[in-house]
Amino acid sequence: MTPAIFGIAGHSLSPDERAFFRDADPAGYILFGRNIASRDQVRALTDELRAIHGRARTFVCIDQEGGRVARMKPPEWLAFPPGGAFDALYDVAPASAIEAARVNAHALGLDLAEVGISVDCHPPLDVRQSGAHDVIGDRAFGSEPMRVAALGRATLDGLAAAGVAGCIKHMPGHGRAMADSHKELPTVTVGEDELESDLAPFRALADAPIGMTGHIRFTAWDAENPATQSPFVIAEIIRKRIGFDGLLLTDDLDMEALSGSVPERAARAIAAGCDIALNCWAKMDDMIGIARLLPTLSDDAAARFDRVLAATDPVRGELARQGELLAKRDALLALAGESA
Repeated sequence: MTPAIFGIAGHSLSPDERAFFRDADPAGYILFGRNIASRDQVRALTDELRAIHGRARTFVCIDQEGGRVARMKPPEWLAFPPGGAFDALYDVAPASAIEAARVNAHALGLDLAEVGISVDCHPPLDVRQSGAHDVIGDRAFGSEPMRVAALGRATLDGLAAAGVAGCIKHMPGHGRAMADSHKELPTVTVGEDELESDLAPFRALADAPIGMTGHIRFTAWDAENPATQSPFVIAEIIRKRIGFDGLLLTDDLDMEALSGSVPERAARAIAAGCDIALNCWAKMDDMIGIARLLPTLSDDAAARFDRVLAATDPVRGELARQGELLAKRDALLALAGESA
């Protein structure tokens, strides 16, 4: 198995994609807006992906947070609120905010399960910092680490109730970045003591099934390499100091924070200790280059990967529960408005 997650160009697989995926045997696939038209179409696409190797449980992921980050959109799907909505409720009623985040994620997960998506790249555990770039902004669950952890835990639990695995991101923290890593490499220069608050939510949720690195350089730990490609950050900070032993994905390797060709970026990330390279944009030359350059999935990564899939069980026919979950969420979120 190639330790990579690949994108798809359109609403269904092309013959070239199908043949390549059969030969390369990637760890999984990621869907974007370009792959999304209708419920039946998305389900047909994920069925097609599972059929390539005959695996009922296949790693098919998506970025579906709510707010600005949503690949499945109205009118076909409902809109979901960003993390900031639960942060606002937490100011008024912490227990209600936690429950609202849980039922919201359960309802969102039912949408994913219905169409055969097994993994959501959600929740972000980035601690929001005043003055930082708004690439995180209202996606964050707040600026206090334990609040972020509590709402993040509720989100993981809600997704799991729908048979969908969540992915904590962007390790070891994107909240201080003064630049958008989609466009350039952010550099964080604060000392280790200040960075402890960034690590705290990830440490609290270190038992999460999946984590994703951030393309950010932390001079306190590695003045040369972004976290995704830093052996020190991955081994000493993510694996040891945070204590994360789940499946570790890179953020999208096409982002402009990284340098070199996309296959070279993937090779550096895997050599640094990431388990799986995430390549989102379905460029066949890049995917072929990654498959040629990367080693097979390591034994440790394979064990983590198997644990993730064993915990996923998207079930069709549960969408009827979504209405009651959303009604409960909306009643709880209304408490924030009532107190304003």
